Parts: sequence; C-alpha cells; structure tokens
Amino acid sequence: MKMKKVMALMAAAAVAGSMLVGCSSGSQDTTTAAPAETKADAGKDAAAADTKSGDAKASDGKLLVYGIYKAGDQTWFIDEGAAAQKAVEAAGGEFVFVDAKMNSEEYLKAIDNAIANNASGIVTCIPDQTMSQAVITKCEEAGMPIVAADDALQDASGTKLAPWVGINAYVIGQANGEWLANYAKDNNLVADPEVGLLVMTMDTVSSCVPRAEGELDKFSEVCPDFDQSKIYKADYDGTTDKGNTAAAAVITAHPEIKKWLVTGANEEGCIGAARALESAGLDKDACVVGLGAYMAKDEWNTKGADGTCVKASAYFSADSVGAGSVDVLLKVINGEDVDMEKAVDAIVVTPDDYKEVMGSYAE
Repeated sequence: MKMKKVMALMAAAAVAGSMLVGCSSGSQDTTTAAPAETKADAGKDAAAADTKSGDAKASDGKLLVYGIYKAGDQTWFIDEGAAAQKAVEAAGGEFVFVDAKMNSEEYLKAIDNAIANNASGIVTCIPDQTMSQAVITKCEEAGMPIVAADDALQDASGTKLAPWVGINAYVIGQANGEWLANYAKDNNLVADPEVGLLVMTMDTVSSCVPRAEGELDKFSEVCPDFDQSKIYKADYDGTTDKGNTAAAAVITAHPEIKKWLVTGANEEGCIGAARALESAGLDKDACVVGLGAYMAKDEWNTKGADGTCVKASAYFSADSVGAGSVDVLLKVINGEDVDMEKAVDAIVVTPDDYKEVMGSYAE
C-alpha cells in the first residue's frame, strides 16, 4: 500500500516551513523529554547523554530530523538512534535523539518540541499505541512528516496511519520457535515430565504480539507431542525488571517444572526470565532464546557459552531499522512514493557464531 497522497502535502509543508525558519525568532521549549544529540562515532555513551530537546532548531532549510524513542536508555534504541543519526548526517542534516522514558506526557512534549523547532521530519517509536491518532493529528496540522519505527502508529483496527519500518515479527518468532523446538528434540526434552515452555508476551504492543505467536506456533508444529498443558505465558511491559517479575511468578507457581524452555517478545523480557531462573536455582537445566541478541551477546561476552542459560537469540540489525526509517522519511520529505511497511528479517545466533554474524554489534 502506498502513502504518497497522505504524506506528500505534509512533506511539502514541512519543507516550506524549514525554508522560512530563518525569519523566525521565538523562544524554545526546554521542558520536554531529555534527548541526546548522538554522534555516529560516539556510540552508546553519546546516545545516552542527557541534554535538552530544544537544543536544535532548523535554519536556512537545513535538514533536521528528530528521533523520538519510547525507551531511549535501552540498547536497542541507542543503537537504532545511532544508525538513524549516521543516515541523517550522511544526507547533510542534523539528528536529535530523544528518550521519552516510556512516559506518554514526555513523548507528546517531544513531538510538540520537534514541531516548534521546525524539524524537517520525525522518526519515532511510540510508548503507547493508543496515542497514535493524537500524534498523527499533531503532525498533519503542522505539515510534519513522520515515520514509525518498531511500533506502528496505527488506529484501533491495526491500520497503519504512517509509514512503518520494523522487524518481520511473525517470521522472526517462527525462527525462535523452530530453534527452541529443535533444541528440545535434540536433548530429549519433548516428553520429559519436568519440562515446561514459557513464552514471555507483550500483548498490548502490536509489533510484539506476532513475535510470541510465531514462536508458539512454530514450536508446536515442530514438537506436536509436547504437552500443551505445560506451555505458560508471562505478560510484561518490555523491561527487564518486569520480565523478571512476570517470569518469577510463573516459575514459583509451577514447582513441578524443573527444566524451563523460554523465549519471548523482546530481549529484555528473555534476559529478565534468565535472571528469574538463576534466582530460583533452575538456570543450569534451562534454555532461554532471546529476541534481538543485543543483550545475549553481553551474556556470552562476560560469562561464556556455559555460564548462562541464554543459549541463542534472534539477531536483527538495529542499523537496518534505524537507517531504514530515515531512508523512508527522506523519501517522504522529497515527495516520493513509499510503502507503508518495510520489514527486516533475522537470523538466530548462538555463542558459536554470534561474533561472525553480528560483527561490531557483538562487542
């Protein structure tokens, strides 16, 4: 589905606004969420810097892009923002990274600030998808092009309201489910009465639901004889702490399960489950498969393959999503026709091959 008619007028207005901004004087709002203006070569430290989001303002028609992310302190968004900045700077522009801190009010303030500072456009991951229409309305009224990354800007029926760049969620979930199912078969765990499967879910986030569905569907397909009564779900908010709490509750409620197979909707939830298994003394016989690999690689780098129950993770590049979202935004700004969806695939990595597959992201 194409987006040209919806976004072309917004793009034209945004470009016109940026060309006129040299005549503007007015104060800047400095009460918004604290963004970090990252440098492509500064990595995570720069992306995590705490500066005011009013620091940048378009002038003389210069390209100015705001990257507003729901959890800018998480590794995935730090890496994604760095990739987005690199793409913007390669186009001769300036990028402002904003951490909305999973706070809806701060997020909306950041959107307002980008508009007030005459940004050329916004790439964003929204903290609460029920706010999507409010964000789209703000941007349409301001003629501000916007592209969603990771979590779509969508209406109640799931229809996308702006172009979206993210992971191929269901297919990536299937890859995780297949790897975990094969692990269970190879280790004679399918019929073991002490084995349970735990799927960490994020049912309020549209981009995360198909990940867990793909994992469960593929696992069940490959292991049709696995006892369905020993499949459990733990819902959380995407953070490691809440993932830990949710997993611990399920683990505590089922002391009959001594060997846990775990996968989930994002890397943080899976790592939280790993910590819960360690606390329960069940990590030695457990197998956790993450989703993202940006925390799994830390497990392997610091503990080695035998020092953690995290045995694999589906790796997809933050660079692909970050740079991809900027590529789509620039096309919208230029009035080009774009697809409403652009999905990135993944590959499951293990301690044996993660450095080769992930390259610098394995460090």
